[in-house]
Formats: sequence, structure tokens, C-alpha cells
Amino acid sequence: MHDDPKTILDCTVGYGGHAEMVLDGSDSVMKLIGLDQDVRAIAFSQERLARFGERVVLRKRNYRDLKNLLGEIGVPTVAGVLFDLGVSSPQLDDPARGFSFMQDGPLDMRMDQKAGETAADLVNSREEQELADIIFQYGEERYSRRIARAIVRERNRGPIQTTGVLASLVSGAVPPAYRHGRIHCATRTFQALRIAVNRELEWLEPSLRDAVDVLAPRGRICVISFHSLEDRIVKHTFRSLAQGPAARLALLTKKPILPSEQECRENPRARSAKLRVAERLPERMAA
Repeated sequence: MHDDPKTILDCTVGYGGHAEMVLDGSDSVMKLIGLDQDVRAIAFSQERLARFGERVVLRKRNYRDLKNLLGEIGVPTVAGVLFDLGVSSPQLDDPARGFSFMQDGPLDMRMDQKAGETAADLVNSREEQELADIIFQYGEERYSRRIARAIVRERNRGPIQTTGVLASLVSGAVPPAYRHGRIHCATRTFQALRIAVNRELEWLEPSLRDAVDVLAPRGRICVISFHSLEDRIVKHTFRSLAQGPAARLALLTKKPILPSEQECRENPRARSAKLRVAERLPERMAA
């Protein structure tokens, strides 16, 4: 591939849904580079997008490597960048991945199942205070201390290995009224552990800045986030790059775009999605 203004970079290609829509809705010269750290997702997308032939390049990489990857394949700039953050439905629905408490499975939660510590490693090794901090900071969980205390008490009897055991621990640690709230009482704890295991927030801002670096003038960056911590990072990063005499972005969404009621009915998991879009300014305007 070469420097082509009609190349789209999908930093979280997942199971290829967005990539397929982009390619179907564009002319035949549009190309797409897709990254994902989940080897199963890459394999699925490879098959799903096979009909587009050489218009698609897929790589098993984390989006923090986007600059290096583009350099390796000889694409200095792209016309658009997409980040669809969080966990995909196939990952959530597979008990073996450990992302969900809806079915019992191993407490894994790694996007890349060949690297790094699992959620089980984390809950069985971290000090109580560190666990409480993780659950509070990444899950915004008000009962983080109670939950951390329950985890440590349980692991003293034996290691915590499954999603079912962890969900039960959380349920037993929180007040009855909270246990039967609008969302499952373990939702925030599972979110926090997933973010910690995959270091999602740590790499998000630098990756967004790298993505802006590789955007061609008038190129657009679109980010879909699913919880307030992600959205806050996206909002602040975009704003910082859109301010001052050296501004590099123009904000196209002053407030995030939210899913319609119909979309939420058709896909309940979309209800917390927020889309923010910005456009790369030409260098003469950014100077």
C-alpha cells in the first residue's frame, strides 16, 4: 500500500461490522486497515471482509501501535480513523472469555488471550487497598471497599477463578437495595477489572493523539465510547487539540451523538454509546 488519501484506519476492527459498512458505502478505491488485539476477531473479520480483496489489510495489533504499523505498511496518512471502544457482543456472549457475569466462565477478561495477566491473576494477587482503588477509579463503584474486602476474604479460603464466584461475592458485599438496582450490582466491578487487565484508559489518550498525527488534512476521527471514563478522555483530548493558535482539530460534535430510541430497542447494548467526531485542520489553518 502507499500514501493514499482514501484509506480508513479502523483501530478496533473487532468482528468487522463497521469495516464492512464503510467498504460497502464507499467507492472501489477506498481501502481499510483494521487493527485488533483479539486473534479470533481478526480471523472472523478476515473471512467476513474477504470479498473486498486487497482493499483490506488486517493486523493483530493493539491500537497503541498504530503509528508503527502504518509505517511498516507504507501509509503515512489516512482519510479517517475509527475507534469503537469497549467489548464486542461476541466477546461478551462467550463465557470462556470471562467478560460477563451472565454465564459462568473462567475469570480471564483479556482482549489478547496470549498476553498479560488475567482478571483472576489480578483479584488473587493485589492488595485490598489496590483492589478497592481499581474498582472505584475504573468502575466508579461506591461500594469498592466492601467488594475488595469480600474478595480478599474469599481468596484466603481459595483462589477466585470464575465469573460466577466473583459476581456472587459482589452481590453478597453490597446492600440489598443496591443488589436489586437498575443495573446488575457486579457491572461496575467487572468493567473496572476489564479496564485494568487491558490497560484501556492508560493507552487511550496517547493513541488518540497518534491517530490525529496520521490524519490527512480534512480527515476525520470518530470515537465511540461506552462509559463516562472513556468519553471524558476523548472529550478532553479533542478539546485540547482544538484550542489555541496551534489547534489541529475542529470539533464536529460539541456534544456526543447518542443512539436513537429505535436503535436502543433493536440493540440494547448501544444505549450507553457516545460518538464524538473531529476533523483535522489543514496545516496552514493550524499554524
